[in-house]
Amino acid sequence: MGLFDNFLSWLTGKPSPTAEPTRTADDIPITRSPSFEVSHGSQATQSGKLDLDAGDFLPISRQELKEKAQAEGRPLWSNPWFGRRDLIPPVDDVRTKLIDRALVTHGFLSPDELVGIHQVGALMQELRPTLEGIHLQAAHVGDAAVEADREQKRAIKEQKKKEAAERRQQRAERIAHRKATDIQFLGRGVSSRLHQRTSDSKRLAELGLPVLSTPAELAKTLGLEIPQLRWLAFHSEVASQIHYVTFTVPKRSGGLRTLSAPHRKLAAAQQWIQENILKKIPVETAAHGFVAGKSVLTNAQPHIGKKVLINVDLENFFPSILFPRVRSVFHRLGYSPAVATILALLCTECPRRQVIFDGKPYWVATGPRGLPQGACTSPALSNQVARRLDKRFAGLAAKMGLTYTRYADDLTFSADAELDGRIGYLLARIRHIADDEGFTVNEKKTRVLGRRSRQQATGIVVNDKSSLPREELRRLRAILHRAGKEGLDAQNRERRSDFRAWLQGKIAYVRMIRPELGERMLEQLRAAR
Repeated sequence: MGLFDNFLSWLTGKPSPTAEPTRTADDIPITRSPSFEVSHGSQATQSGKLDLDAGDFLPISRQELKEKAQAEGRPLWSNPWFGRRDLIPPVDDVRTKLIDRALVTHGFLSPDELVGIHQVGALMQELRPTLEGIHLQAAHVGDAAVEADREQKRAIKEQKKKEAAERRQQRAERIAHRKATDIQFLGRGVSSRLHQRTSDSKRLAELGLPVLSTPAELAKTLGLEIPQLRWLAFHSEVASQIHYVTFTVPKRSGGLRTLSAPHRKLAAAQQWIQENILKKIPVETAAHGFVAGKSVLTNAQPHIGKKVLINVDLENFFPSILFPRVRSVFHRLGYSPAVATILALLCTECPRRQVIFDGKPYWVATGPRGLPQGACTSPALSNQVARRLDKRFAGLAAKMGLTYTRYADDLTFSADAELDGRIGYLLARIRHIADDEGFTVNEKKTRVLGRRSRQQATGIVVNDKSSLPREELRRLRAILHRAGKEGLDAQNRERRSDFRAWLQGKIAYVRMIRPELGERMLEQLRAAR
C-alpha cells in the first residue's frame, strides 16, 4: 500500500489489511530539527528558513486533526493544495502542517524526510517560472512553426491553383486554335478515322483528282473556313437545324417519293465534289444512269428485239447506300481516311422527322446516314458503290448468254433465245447477288416479258424499235390537234402552272426517242395559239 493510501486509512479510521500498527506519541522521538535555508519565492535567493521545532511534529489524533482542519473554516478536502500532483505544498500552510504531523504520527515519514521534501518543493517553486517560460516559448515557437507550415501550404496551394488556371487557359487556347485550324471530331460513330491524314498522292494524280490529305486542305479547296466545314459535315442524331429542305413528290407507280434539296452552302460544296472528283471517275459499261453521253435510250437500245426481257427494281436504292460505303469510295480513290470521312459526310444525311420538345422544333434521325435523293452527288456515288454489283451481274449475264444494263435502280436483262427453265435460277441469282452487295430486290416490280408482251426498258418500248407507249403518243397527238383548233390553254385540263413548258418537255422526250415524230409535234406546238 502507498503512502497516501496508508494516510487515508489512518484518517478515516479504516485500517488497511496490510497497514502497519499505528504508532503513538510515546513512540515518536521529539527532537528539534536544525534550521534549513531554502528559497520560497520565484527569486533564486536564500530568503527564508524552515524553522521547525518539535511542536510541529508532535503526535496528533484523528479526532484532533479533524477538529483543527474544520477550525480553519472549510474541510481539509477543499484545501487548494490537496490532490495536486504537480507541486509540493508550502511549509507555512496551516493544513500542510497538520498533514505533516499526521504523517509523522502514523509513521509514514520522519521529520528529516519532511524537511527534505519541503526543500524540494521550495526549489520547484523557484524554478517553476523558468519552466513555464520555456514551455511558453516552446509553445510560441511551435505555433509559429505550425503557422509557417500552414502559410507554406497556402502558398503551395495558391501556386497550384495558379498553375492549374494557366493550364486551363493554355488548354482552352489550344482547343480554340485547333477548332479554328483542324477537325478532329464530327460526331459519334463517324470520327474514328479523322486522325489518319495520309493520302495516296500517286493514285490521285493518275486519276487527275485534287490531292488533299488534311481537313484544312479540303476546307481551303472548298473555299470554306474550318468552322464552316465542321458545321456542314457534323453528324448528330438530334439537330435543331439541318442542311436540307425535305419535300415529297408523287411516284409514277403510286405513292410518294421523298426528296431532299441541300441549302446553298452545302449545295456548293457538293457541286465542287461532283465536278472535280466524281465526274472524273470511270464507271462500269453496264451503267447508263447519270453518266455523260448515256441516257434511258442508251440503256434500252441493247435490248431491242429480244425474245425475253427481265426487269428488276432495287428497293430504296439511294437510302440503302450508307455512309461507310460512301467513305470507302473516296478512300479507294486514294484520299486519306480523314478527307474521305469529311467528303462522305458532306454527301450523306440521315432520314429525319421533326419533333417539338419544350416548345422548340428538333430534327430527329430515324435511320442511318445514306445518300439523299436530291443531292447532285448521289447518282455518281451510287454508280461507284454499285460497280461490283455491275461486274457480278455482267459476269452472270455473260455466263447465261444475256445482255445486262442498269439505269440507277432499274436492272434490265434480255436474251435472244428462250430461257426455258433457267428463269427461276436467274431470278434467284439476282436476289442473292443483290443481297450480298447490300441491296434489296423489289419483288413487286420484277417482270419477265416475252415477245407477245409490250417489252419496256426504263419506260421505252423495245419490242422492235425504241419507242414510247402507244397511249402516251396518242395523248400528245390529241392535245396538239385540239390546240390547233381550240387553242393551247383550253387543253390544260389538269391546271398546270406552265402548260406550254410541260408540253415542250414531253415533246423533247419524244424527240430523243423518235426524232422525226418529235419534230412534227414541235411544229404543231409552235403553230398552236
